[in-house]
Amino acid sequence: MLLEDYADVLIHGRVHVSPKRLIEPGPSAEQKKRMLESAKAAPDHGRNMPWHFIEICESSRSRLGSVFKECLLERDPQASPIELQEAHDKALRGPLLLLAVAKLGITPDGVSEHEKMISLGCAIQNILLSAHALGFGSGLSSGKAITSQRLRQLFKLPPDEYPICFITIGTVSKNKSGSGLRPDLSAYHSIF
Repeated sequence: MLLEDYADVLIHGRVHVSPKRLIEPGPSAEQKKRMLESAKAAPDHGRNMPWHFIEICESSRSRLGSVFKECLLERDPQASPIELQEAHDKALRGPLLLLAVAKLGITPDGVSEHEKMISLGCAIQNILLSAHALGFGSGLSSGKAITSQRLRQLFKLPPDEYPICFITIGTVSKNKSGSGLRPDLSAYHSIF
């Protein structure tokens, strides 16, 4: 297969997979390292590395689940025990769970927050494509708890760092039909 064909298959073959459908086995330590190292190939004006990824290991998942549960209870004091358990269990999904964090502090070179967010987006996409190339499914998730003070405190984030989304990676338990639908080029391209 030609390199450009491989890139096309890789880019257009990757689809979002719900964390509910990502199961063991997850990536090995070497595969995880390859995925995470792909992030450093993202565009990075000023070489600020305006992002980092926090891996949530198995022993920390329950603490994250408790934060999800507490955040739901703050938003909805009438949440049922089932809803609270579902909120907690979101932290337990998928073999590999990462939190993508944007580092948006002022830098001497004046790189804008927008550029830093683009760099983070590219780093995330590199991880997703790397996971796909290694045969894993992946999905992004956020939810209302992502902006909570409780979540910031759990991860001890300084004031200029912002949790953006979770990345879940694992083996796809079942494919969802229609998940590969993409918009037509005319929906997002114009000529000036």
